[in-house]
Amino acid sequence: MNVFDKLTLPNGSTISNRIAKAAMEENMADANHAPSAPLMRLYDAWAKGGAGLLISGNVMVDSRAMTGPGGVVLEDDTHLNAFGQWARIGRSRGAQFWLQINHPGRQMQSNLGQETWAPSAVPLALGKMSRHFGTPRAMTQAMIEEVIQRFARTARLGEMAGFSGVEIHAAHGYLLSQFLSPLTNQRTDEWGGALENRARLLLEIVKAVRAVVSAQFAVAVKLNSADFQRGGFSADDAKQVVVLLNGLGVDLVELSGGSYEAPAMQGDARDGRTLAREAYFVEFARDIRKVAAMPVMVTGGIRRRPVAEQVIESGVDMVGIGTALAIDPNLPRDWRTGKDSAPALAPITWKNKTLASLANMVTVKFQLRKLSLGRTPDPRVSPLRALIQQQMATACRTRQYRRWMAQRAKS
Repeated sequence: MNVFDKLTLPNGSTISNRIAKAAMEENMADANHAPSAPLMRLYDAWAKGGAGLLISGNVMVDSRAMTGPGGVVLEDDTHLNAFGQWARIGRSRGAQFWLQINHPGRQMQSNLGQETWAPSAVPLALGKMSRHFGTPRAMTQAMIEEVIQRFARTARLGEMAGFSGVEIHAAHGYLLSQFLSPLTNQRTDEWGGALENRARLLLEIVKAVRAVVSAQFAVAVKLNSADFQRGGFSADDAKQVVVLLNGLGVDLVELSGGSYEAPAMQGDARDGRTLAREAYFVEFARDIRKVAAMPVMVTGGIRRRPVAEQVIESGVDMVGIGTALAIDPNLPRDWRTGKDSAPALAPITWKNKTLASLANMVTVKFQLRKLSLGRTPDPRVSPLRALIQQQMATACRTRQYRRWMAQRAKS
């Protein structure tokens, strides 16, 4: 078993190798929050790079609920042609191309001007950075039902556009992850309390999506292996959720970890646990693979072929690679030809962990922008420079988003 073996999914479709381009948030939508020309150039680079599976960055199911300005939104068929072009580019070299569909819940900055929803009215705890996020509104039954239908509609539109599948994002502290965690879900109704209740929204969304797409369309779930916060969603919880997902037509579970409050997806745990320097979550994945009826993928820190091979040989079905593919989109092709490429960013050791986490994310986005312009990435870029550039761009995109939403409200 090696990273270039094929993988057959439960739906009968085949992924040409065991390397996935994991989701990274691009924030490269056009003025209408549809896929832009730079975004398509970015995915053309990855399509040529040789990964068997491409997973998009966040595609929002609700234009009022954004992980950031400049995000792609798919909530109706207005721009389905643009999505169709994006799908064709991603699939042009034989890869499967899945949309990662998401709702941020409370992890949406307040300057976007929209009300935030969450299972309970629990604000983010980010120290001085908390002021950028409002206290969310606890969701009503009607809101919960609307979110379920929005995920299903976006998945259906994704299939109509020509994508191979969707990945339902239930990790990294976003809405579905908030429902799963006892720290953020303090409800006492059928959507809170016991794990079976906290998992109910995810399970209902999976059922609703599976009901509106074809049997050949892949439906995957991205799940935290743990929140890495004391009292939060645990590794045992993750294992139980995977058992609950068995039998629901899920084609793959991707395991990651953390949230804005504890960015374990960058190798930073907040519960006293020590994460590996590479392949952060592989031990959790091996454990969960024992109970999973579907293939399991692990993402987080993988950048060297020997490590990727060890993950596959240990019984995990796929490896997800993010940052390394932002630096070198041809990494899978290089590995296949025997090159020992291992692209990496320099570690950011700022004392302010929240700011360091943000700087790490914007340094990755800096590489994505370079690729989208047809230029060579610069992994040695100053994190401060990348952060300043990103803050300026975000301020501009935030103003554009607010104007766009105001215009839509008038029409």
